[in-house]
Amino acid sequence: MLGAVMLSGVSFAQEKTEEEGYKFTVVKELPITSIKDQNRAGTCWCYSGLAFIESELLRMGKGEFDLSEMYIVSKTYGDRAKAAVRTHGDVSFSQGGSFYDVIYGMKHFGLVPESEMRPGAAYGDTLSDHSELSAITDAIVEAIAKKEHKKLQTDADGNTMWLKALNSVHDIYLGSCPEQFSYKGVSYTPQSFYNSLGLNADDYVSITSYTHHPFYEKFVLEIQDNWRWGMSYNVPLDEMMEIFDYAIDHGYTIAWGSDVSETGFRSNIRNGFCVLPDLEATAQVGTDMAHWTGLSNAERSKESQNKPTPQRWVTQKERQIAYDNWETTDDHGMLIYGKAKDQTGNEYYMVKNSWGKYGKYDGMFYCSKAFARYKTMNILVHKDGIPKEIKKKLGIK
Repeated sequence: MLGAVMLSGVSFAQEKTEEEGYKFTVVKELPITSIKDQNRAGTCWCYSGLAFIESELLRMGKGEFDLSEMYIVSKTYGDRAKAAVRTHGDVSFSQGGSFYDVIYGMKHFGLVPESEMRPGAAYGDTLSDHSELSAITDAIVEAIAKKEHKKLQTDADGNTMWLKALNSVHDIYLGSCPEQFSYKGVSYTPQSFYNSLGLNADDYVSITSYTHHPFYEKFVLEIQDNWRWGMSYNVPLDEMMEIFDYAIDHGYTIAWGSDVSETGFRSNIRNGFCVLPDLEATAQVGTDMAHWTGLSNAERSKESQNKPTPQRWVTQKERQIAYDNWETTDDHGMLIYGKAKDQTGNEYYMVKNSWGKYGKYDGMFYCSKAFARYKTMNILVHKDGIPKEIKKKLGIK
């Protein structure tokens, strides 16, 4: 009898071990380019935005491209500095940005291959480190924007001196933006290279979901890094999530802007996933959820780090409260390129990050649909990645 008990205990331990951990099954996966590393630069907006454009080129059958982040970064930093000065510092000057900076940048400045302007090349590195650069440029912009100058100095041609100084610093640290280059034996300007790719900046739209503006209209999302005041279409929360799924199902990747300060992200990202555990789940005694719901909030949060648990499905109101209370902030830009499920049936999106080959899955991770529903700030998607019924409501053709 004792032997039987011991055998039963071993069997239970083995079964428990097999149940622990997250096991993901891919439902849909779209092609993407290689994982990049933004390193010590607050330029996730550009890495994710260009990752999205590179995946669009794959979808369009144009082949695989590695586009230069530093080219768009340099142009964007310059424009943001001018906006900060013109508004006397009311527009913040920082390394951050939005997906719109990439779309605006490729339309107005063009694109160049990575080989023409590599991160870190100016200071003998292979990765970006913008700490010293920012220390210098922040000081320049603050000195001009926040001091009282009766008249800004210009050169003989009328060019503003402070901006010439700023651009020189960018050239030194980021490299000079090429005006002409050769790629695969063909000579291009940045604008002609962009035109040759067959991209149309006007095909890409930003989508969000908040109640402080009317649904089915566009508004300027009130976040500091949206300093160009790019417009987002506002849709109900369920329809925003419908766009997520429709886009992936029909072959369109998504540039994803999200809050990543949530515990469900920070505690789990090294292990390749982020979740939004339901810390207030209730269940009838004797059901499969009974053990889970009998735990304290701290215990539930800890358990969600080890195996799939019930997910919190927020309402439109809860999402709005988190935004208004600064619990949801504009933290990080990434690329969503697929869908998956865990062993309990929870749904996830497959995410390409820009932190190099970090974590269990070498630079990608699985984000639960519940987390995306709550913490998405906005997404960028091709207009044809939106269901026809929703496009009609938004007036998109």
